[in-house]
Amino acid sequence: MQLFYSPDIAPGAFCTLDPEESRHAVRVLRKRKGDELHLTDGRGMLHHCRIVVADDRACVVEPVGQDSFLSNSPFSIHLAVAPTKNPSRMEWLVEKAVEIGVGAITLLQCDHSERTFLKTERLQKIALSAMKQSLRTLLPTIHEATGLREWLQSGVSTGQRIIAHCEAGCPRQPLAATLQPGLDTTILIGPEGDFSSEEIALALKCGFLPVSLGSSRLRTETAALYAVAAFNLINDRT
Repeated sequence: MQLFYSPDIAPGAFCTLDPEESRHAVRVLRKRKGDELHLTDGRGMLHHCRIVVADDRACVVEPVGQDSFLSNSPFSIHLAVAPTKNPSRMEWLVEKAVEIGVGAITLLQCDHSERTFLKTERLQKIALSAMKQSLRTLLPTIHEATGLREWLQSGVSTGQRIIAHCEAGCPRQPLAATLQPGLDTTILIGPEGDFSSEEIALALKCGFLPVSLGSSRLRTETAALYAVAAFNLINDRT
């Protein structure tokens, strides 16, 4: 199945694909009038559509049915992570996290961050491509970089709250022993230099549970993907 994306798709209404999606459907895949395709709004709905105008700049489709699609977990993980020094590693993380299943990604500016800025527009495009490739119907939002302290104090995190860090002397439980299935989860992953002691203390004060990700020292993007995979694995059993 080939999946296309339009945030404006609605049951019973004609929809015009944007130029990029139109070109892919008509010029690359050689779709013609009367051909059928699947379209998601990125908010969980999958629509079975038929092409009524095969224009490679403005392809018009008509919904002919609405499918139930089981690519999305009813529970969501919000990944709050410090950008890596190498931006390509963060792009890789976004792609793989979306393929596995992530609800939202927030970029964090931390005390030990070596990079505090990334183009979220590019990361959002990578997320869109990964969503379509993996046949998911929820498009995660990539939130602009924000200071960790401000983000914690804003109270935006919901559900189960977890912080992974490597500070010696601070009691931590294994992630697998801390994650509980059936709960929306927010997890904090720090920069290459880890969170500062002050940041860890503030997160704990805000209700975050400290965890370890095993005995190996993981790169930021590896730790983040480890957490996303663990969350999805434990919720696959519910």
